[in-house]
Amino acid sequence: MGSEKKLKLVATDLDGTFLKNDKSISKENLDTLKSLGEKGILRVVATGRNLQKTQEVIANHVPFDYIVFSSGAGVYDWKNKKLLFYQNLNKSVVRQLSDYLVARDLNFHLFKPVPENFKCWYFRGSVPCSEFERYFDYHQSHSEALLTNQNIDSEACQFLVVFPNDPERFHSLKNEIQKNFPEVKVVRTSSPLETDYIWMEIFHHSVSKGNGVRFLCDWLNIGHEYTLGIGNDFNDMDLLEFTNFSYIVENGPQELKQLFLPARSNEESAFARAVGEHL
Repeated sequence: MGSEKKLKLVATDLDGTFLKNDKSISKENLDTLKSLGEKGILRVVATGRNLQKTQEVIANHVPFDYIVFSSGAGVYDWKNKKLLFYQNLNKSVVRQLSDYLVARDLNFHLFKPVPENFKCWYFRGSVPCSEFERYFDYHQSHSEALLTNQNIDSEACQFLVVFPNDPERFHSLKNEIQKNFPEVKVVRTSSPLETDYIWMEIFHHSVSKGNGVRFLCDWLNIGHEYTLGIGNDFNDMDLLEFTNFSYIVENGPQELKQLFLPARSNEESAFARAVGEHL
């Protein structure tokens, strides 16, 4: 059986993978999407962006079939404009974890529940953080201050904690949070603002890009062996561990390159090149 017959679904990260650094889409990547569609192979975005931010870089005419957004907190039918699935943090966890992060004087955003998770609360710690301020400037039109001892009576999609690039501190805090809050999952993400900071994302424990794609496979009766994934960062690991043919782009972290198949950089149409090996 030819390798192309083994593909029924292809999933790609956006920033640093499918998109070029200027957020444009190369002709090669767009042509490959069209070719996949002609062959009846499903085309899936798997991104950390919320749905609104995804629509800022993926126009309606770009031929994807499904969007796994907010790292798997939601799944959206791109063609029919329909929300298929979502998973938020419950109210109790939101309240307790908010108090925990405030008590530790951390800079963070708390995003409202899907599908309104382009809106958020924010807490500014006492230690100045330029990365937090850059993100706040970008997002402030949809933000409201989280006050000390404020009782939030709402579910939420995720927390985003920002601090300097210190992997040891990240892992220590991750272990502490997951020990105290077994309902959550902590994910490391490199700053998309291309600065030397770590972003800590905190979701419901079942949320991941991999589980978002798994939902689609189960819903559409597609076996794991018929899937291909491509990504560029730590928050793509669950996706790449789920898909059968899994690629990491050249511009990804060095420690991930030994775990997955190699692909070109996002500036060199990595998506088209990787998929082309199977078409």
